[in-house]
Amino acid sequence: MDYSKIIDIAAYTLPSIVTGGVAYYIFNSYLKNEEGRRRFLLHKESQKTALPLRLQAYERMALFLERINPGKLLVRVAPLSIDKNDYESLLIHHIEQEFEHNLTQQVYISDECWNIILTAKNTIIQTIRKTTLQVENADKLREKLLTDLLEKQSPTVLALSFIKNEITEILG
Repeated sequence: MDYSKIIDIAAYTLPSIVTGGVAYYIFNSYLKNEEGRRRFLLHKESQKTALPLRLQAYERMALFLERINPGKLLVRVAPLSIDKNDYESLLIHHIEQEFEHNLTQQVYISDECWNIILTAKNTIIQTIRKTTLQVENADKLREKLLTDLLEKQSPTVLALSFIKNEITEILG
């Protein structure tokens, strides 16, 4: 075996292997960079279309919270009779109807925000149900709910505050 031929073959092969390895590394880095750039551009483009939808969803949920705020709900929905249970059902029906109308907005808002909105809605319903047990008729129910509202903050105020903070984070 001639060692000089082996050394000659190695002398030609080794530089080509090194050159091939460097070319592979550079080409691979370039492809990763291009993939990242394309992903960024797609994300940026989707944000242009998604941001208005998200903001609209937050607006609709803010309107929902305003409409179920006990102070505004009680002014808008007057009792049809003196029966407290009928008035309780009417109020809860209005809240549920508003909620069902805005149910699809959960797709565009964060899970945490959606859970806070659900909690606010359920708290208001529970407050109406508990207060119904304490009064004699629909007018007293209305009075008691309004009096309680003056004494403590409505859950809708807290949920609205959360929505405003989340929108600030999105836009900031």
